[in-house]
Amino acid sequence: MKKKYGWFVVLLVIFSLMIVQCGGAATPAPEQAQPEAQEAAPAAGEKIELRLWMHQNPAFIKANEEIIKRFEAAHPDVTVKLETFDYDTFIQTLQTSMPAGTEADIMEMFGSWVCRYSERLAEMPESVMSYPEAKEKFYAAPLDGYYCDGKLYGLPNEYNIENGAVLVNKAMFETAGLTYPPQWGSMSDLLSDAKALTQSEGDVMNVSGFHFISGDGLAFQFLAGILQRGGEYWKPDGSGLQLNTPEARETLEDMKSWVDQGVTDPFLFNGESNWVGDSFFSQQVAIGFIGPWIVPVGLDEYPDVQFDYVPLPNYAGDKHYFAADAGWGKVVSPNSQNKEMAFEFVKFATADHDNAMFWNVTTGTVPALKEVAADPKLLEEISYVEASLKVLDDGRYVGPLPDRDQFWYEIVYPHMLGVFQDTESVDEALQAIDQESNATFK
Repeated sequence: MKKKYGWFVVLLVIFSLMIVQCGGAATPAPEQAQPEAQEAAPAAGEKIELRLWMHQNPAFIKANEEIIKRFEAAHPDVTVKLETFDYDTFIQTLQTSMPAGTEADIMEMFGSWVCRYSERLAEMPESVMSYPEAKEKFYAAPLDGYYCDGKLYGLPNEYNIENGAVLVNKAMFETAGLTYPPQWGSMSDLLSDAKALTQSEGDVMNVSGFHFISGDGLAFQFLAGILQRGGEYWKPDGSGLQLNTPEARETLEDMKSWVDQGVTDPFLFNGESNWVGDSFFSQQVAIGFIGPWIVPVGLDEYPDVQFDYVPLPNYAGDKHYFAADAGWGKVVSPNSQNKEMAFEFVKFATADHDNAMFWNVTTGTVPALKEVAADPKLLEEISYVEASLKVLDDGRYVGPLPDRDQFWYEIVYPHMLGVFQDTESVDEALQAIDQESNATFK
């Protein structure tokens, strides 16, 4: 996801006040289903205007602007008006406009939010694409975030992946006399390099050898560690999570050992201080755990940094099993007066090879569309995603969390940070993570 979330707590406070004032909830289930807007077929030659909402990410905006031009060229009677919001405002606008029915025809939404909003989204017509057809075209991990209670609500552009690879700084490796690019066979090999790359002035660490502590990164590593150790984080009946298990304990103890080995300082390098997405490209981090989506953002500000995105060793086991978010994609409002054309745009932007390729190359993201991931031309444009492509079949959708962001940023991250900063024990943290996560299902 895109992605520093210090704003999140502030937003919750603001939104809570809105709930008190308005007497409603962020995405309340309606007492009875609202009738969908009746869509009249446009007369021949009649102009259609569609509105598309998205968050303000320069690379994403550039990609969508070009897709819109292509769609309008193919549909001369259609114009698509792009409306963008800074990330905080985008979330708030979705939460307030959708209950009121004033949202745009098309919304570029993060896939792991879709099921939470599904009662206020239009189901994709099978005439546009059925779920079995979509399964043939898209990887399961990103697609399944758009499939809720047996209904398909949109299509993904992105396979949002944090696991599988890490950023490495070329100059730092070469200065330290280490093999570059690294050929790690295990996490022990990575940590050995990270210790050699860590730098301090007195007692103050000024270069983290391995920065893995972030709001996004910790939950992804935690769930992947459980899966790679043969565990499961969902209860057998799917009613909630099981996060105080032997596999969960072994994973968190392992991650704590990385900190204890001195490869990073959890007080100076975390989600609020020297965030990995900034500090890697400002050369305060030698090895950074973050998804490839950060590369266009980092190079925009630091174009001269030389780096590679190299395979991350397994935490355990023989397979790089991991849980993934569904990634950014596009959905349609049930209130649109032109739902059929809106869904044609969704399909045009996500399922067409050339358009999907352009979107992924421009945004620097991993493709959700299988044929784009298999196209050698992708690596000619964004070679750094190669390591990620090798593990896509090992990923699965994280699952239907009631509130994905709450789980990531308010439950897992603060408790794991407490373990690393020695304010919580591993047992205390796991008990709290398990209890607080399951409380969100009630």
